[in-house]
Amino acid sequence: MTRLTLISKPDCHLCDVAREVVETVVAELPEESVTVDELSIQDDQALHDLWWEKIPVVLVDGRLHAHWRVSPDRLRAALTEEVSR
Repeated sequence: MTRLTLISKPDCHLCDVAREVVETVVAELPEESVTVDELSIQDDQALHDLWWEKIPVVLVDGRLHAHWRVSPDRLRAALTEEVSR
C-alpha cells in the first residue's frame, strides 16, 4: 500500500487546495491502494523546523513529492506508478 503524507497547518489556503487535490486524486485510484495521513507543523516541532517555509508538503512513501502547489496530473502519475508496483 502506498502512503501519502500531507504536511500542513491550520488556516493555510494553499494547504486547503492541496488537501482537495489529494482527496480528488486518491478517490480516482483503486480503493485502499493509498493511505493518506495529514500532519500539522503546529503539532510537531521537528516537522515545523524542517518544513515551515514550504507547506503544504506532500510526501509519497516518505519521499518529497511536492511543496507549495500540488499538481493533480503529477500526483496522479506518481501515485499510479507507486500503486502498480
